[in-house]
Amino acid sequence: MQENDEQQRKVAGVVKWFDGSKGFGFLTDPDGGADILLHANVLRNFGQSSVAEGSHVTAIVQQTPRGMQAVEVLSIEPPASEPMPAIADLCSATPAEVALLPLLPARVKWFDKAKGFGFANVFGEKADVFLHIEVLRHSGFADLAVGEAIALRVVDGRRGKMAAQILSWERAMIESRTVQSGGAAALAKLRLVAGAV
Repeated sequence: MQENDEQQRKVAGVVKWFDGSKGFGFLTDPDGGADILLHANVLRNFGQSSVAEGSHVTAIVQQTPRGMQAVEVLSIEPPASEPMPAIADLCSATPAEVALLPLLPARVKWFDKAKGFGFANVFGEKADVFLHIEVLRHSGFADLAVGEAIALRVVDGRRGKMAAQILSWERAMIESRTVQSGGAAALAKLRLVAGAV
């Protein structure tokens, strides 16, 4: 074991703020210490380019000359909020119904945080899937990067396909293994796509 490994500890903090353009943000220390730096590279190693304020993050942290920093993200849970965002196209779908939808592997085509929307391409499908900023927030993201690998639960909205839930690639892999019936098939599809893109 290396010396710095002994200084590492596991914490479950809350995202105070995260700015993708600056490349960092901070978690609160559950033990009441100074805020914990969360660098964009550490977040990207987990499979996300951003994280929403108020999200619960479990991470391995380590003391550095600049203060406490996250060195590995273990899990991210979206912030507590209403069960579904207030989007007219999604009002008819309950959270339980959304959870039963299959996870579809996708890549972000583009997303404009200022406009509050963007689009993703689902592997093997031609139609774009609409991504709304409120669905993003309820899914634990603050922003999405072009080309970012994600998984979507998609509903048919009045104007076409739209995401009802967005998951990081890693979280989708875990859910595919544990929650969904046919998880092995979904997991195999996610792995196939990961190797192809």
